[in-house]
Amino acid sequence: MRHVPESGRPLAVLNASQIVANLRALFDGHRLSPSQRRIARYLLENAQEAVFFTSADLAERVGVSQPSVTRFAAALGFGGFPEFREALRTSVFGDLRPVAPDDRFNEIQELVNSEIRDLERLRDGLGDPSQLRRVAGRLAASRPLVVVGLRISAPLAHLFGYLAEKVLPDVRVLDVPGSILEDRLSRAAESGAEWVLAIGLPRYPRELAQGLLWARRAGLRVALVTDQPVSRLTDLADEVLLAPVSSDFAFDSHAGPTVLCTALLHTMLDTLAPDGQAQLESFDDRAMERQVFFSS
Repeated sequence: MRHVPESGRPLAVLNASQIVANLRALFDGHRLSPSQRRIARYLLENAQEAVFFTSADLAERVGVSQPSVTRFAAALGFGGFPEFREALRTSVFGDLRPVAPDDRFNEIQELVNSEIRDLERLRDGLGDPSQLRRVAGRLAASRPLVVVGLRISAPLAHLFGYLAEKVLPDVRVLDVPGSILEDRLSRAAESGAEWVLAIGLPRYPRELAQGLLWARRAGLRVALVTDQPVSRLTDLADEVLLAPVSSDFAFDSHAGPTVLCTALLHTMLDTLAPDGQAQLESFDDRAMERQVFFSS
């Protein structure tokens, strides 16, 4: 494929995998807001056309504000959008070659490799995203949305809730078992909740099964993130989303479930568009005004 810039002279374009590698090198190492990650994803998928966009063009295509595009360029360390666009053009037309990886791995690297294989399993399992989209739509429509995680699963439940509340009006993370959990599930159901997202990772707490039983008695439906297709927990769920948990390290690694929950949030945001994106934009603007985060 060849492009013709304003000069009328055709430019050779690198192959698609090389372009993606160059762009990832451009984006890696920078902390991007959700809106900025949306811009980055668009550029990864449409780099050959985007090199000719103005900041207003890019904002319109992505569905964000023009200041968000300017902030995106600044977050990557550029003085402005024109400077960033030149780097983008270099990524598409230039000759930036990623460093070839070393084939020799130490013990810790091999453990990481086992995690990569688990993530590949997760990726392959998401070849048909219909269930993920179905669950995302139901969770996004639940008011309030209840997220339950006990013991080892509590941090992931809180991470999910922290991110979800940026686009949903009422998210309730429950991490205390027993009668307190039952009370809060009942109150959520009385407030209009329809779904619970439960995270059940090994080792599986008995209290979580008891809480899910109560949730069903309260009329709530359950979407479960777990690592096994058959267990006492899956018997209590209406929808089961599977992600492998690596046990090669001294402690279990939850990279797979974390990626799955992030994919679920991403799909929920698509379900909520354009309202969800507007909420993210609003959060970014308020955070910028209040100087909540360091600029670099």
